[in-house]
Amino acid sequence: MDDVFRALADESRRALLDALFARNGQTLAELATDLPMSRQAVAKHLGILEAANLVSVVRRGREKLHYLNPVPIGEIVRRWVGKFEDARLDALTDFKEQIETSQEKRRA
Repeated sequence: MDDVFRALADESRRALLDALFARNGQTLAELATDLPMSRQAVAKHLGILEAANLVSVVRRGREKLHYLNPVPIGEIVRRWVGKFEDARLDALTDFKEQIETSQEKRRA
């Protein structure tokens, strides 16, 4: 998971992931056209994303197509975001029940 966090820490790599989210299965040349950096820099960033398992590669002839792999991000959401959301939802449910209980007592 450390590799995923390191990969996501860079703005350029997040931009690459956004580009793949918008249109999956792009070549290095296609990805490099939309970004303000050289093809070599894009290739380096893609290598880091591949190492973190955030991007998978499929060869089609001489082309390498890059695809977004959302699984590691989903694991982060479940591990780091989900537990905080569950607590917040539980607190809101408890708050709602308290309000409903106090309203019922007033009516009685």
